[in-house]
Amino acid sequence: MIIKKAIQDLAILGGRPSFSQPLHVGRPNIGDKERLLQRIGEVLDRRWLTNAGPCVEEFEQRLRQLLGVRHCNAICNATDGLQLAMRAMEMSGEVIVPAFTFIATAHAVQWLGFTPVFCDVAPETHTINPARVEELITSRTTGIIGVHLWGQPCDVKALDVIARRHGLKLLFDAAHAFNCSLEGRMIGNFGDAEVFSFHATKFFNTFEGGALATNSVELARRVQRMRNFGFVGLDQTDALGTNAKMSEASAAMGLTNLESLPDFLAANYRNYEAYRRGLEGISGVQMLQYDTSEKCNYQYIVLEVNESRTLLTRDQLQDILWAENVLARRYFYPGCHRMEPYASTMPNIGSRLSVTERLAQSVLILPTGTAVNTEQIEIICEILRFTISHGGDTVERLHGLRAVAQQASRM
Repeated sequence: MIIKKAIQDLAILGGRPSFSQPLHVGRPNIGDKERLLQRIGEVLDRRWLTNAGPCVEEFEQRLRQLLGVRHCNAICNATDGLQLAMRAMEMSGEVIVPAFTFIATAHAVQWLGFTPVFCDVAPETHTINPARVEELITSRTTGIIGVHLWGQPCDVKALDVIARRHGLKLLFDAAHAFNCSLEGRMIGNFGDAEVFSFHATKFFNTFEGGALATNSVELARRVQRMRNFGFVGLDQTDALGTNAKMSEASAAMGLTNLESLPDFLAANYRNYEAYRRGLEGISGVQMLQYDTSEKCNYQYIVLEVNESRTLLTRDQLQDILWAENVLARRYFYPGCHRMEPYASTMPNIGSRLSVTERLAQSVLILPTGTAVNTEQIEIICEILRFTISHGGDTVERLHGLRAVAQQASRM
């Protein structure tokens, strides 16, 4: 362990980095490699690589059991899953989405030719604010997409009341919320449908992939056909479709990682508790707390940085951590509404997204998962504690470095 005893010990100021190898946010978890290779070998022996093979069928059945849902369709990725759901639910026109989310949520709407209407989020949970949703409903609104951010469920009840009152479809982007619950009921059971992401950076992954869960028989049938070009038989289609199927190799990875799911969850919870202890009492840094009475995947370590107390901006803290090989991330900067094509078509929308604007400038995500241990977490927390306790001096040194760099660039 490298102890920072003086400002100049910080790597960004010339000191030695605390870690010789980078610590990533979302480094992939991998289960039993031998079991995975055995499954993939069986896939190759069968020469059945895609098109609803045995691994996909088994994976879907295991997901239905785990989530307690009637139907669960494995798909190639969550973005296609959102698009399939919207098509199957016959959305059109305007769809209300949170501005503080990964850009894929908005892009899925825009890609279909619909209009994403950006809504602000609640400051406590960072999830879509139902009070703001109702203000955005127009005659062109057909649906609402809530995002269970960081694995925290949206205000499902309030959104359901609004959707029913206005005759709207209700879809949940559950990319962060696999193996999470709300009032004892597993995420996957709410709204008209919920879409999970099993991308490599998620704590549970299938290399690349996702799943669409629903308790609607008719919606599940539509999705099942639409993910396979609309086929209803060997050589007949009954509607427009696409290719959104999950491959057998991805399903094999999913089956293998399901067997290691308890280990992944235990590592996440262990790290969450280590961060909670290590960050306690650091001025200006607030860590998002999870409801331990519910099932939770503890996948994200979320900080809000209060610059008025730390004297350092979130971005300065990120730069300091990166120099130490702690590759912290600023989610979801700069906010969907400030990314293209939305920044050009909605240039003034930030005025009604005050919480999103603040969070985009203050949220910092720290490394966790099976690739990070508690000793490393202690070092990360100590770097933050030391840096912030010397906030004024650190800022002054950073400004000096910037001035030197600017002068050198002019020479």
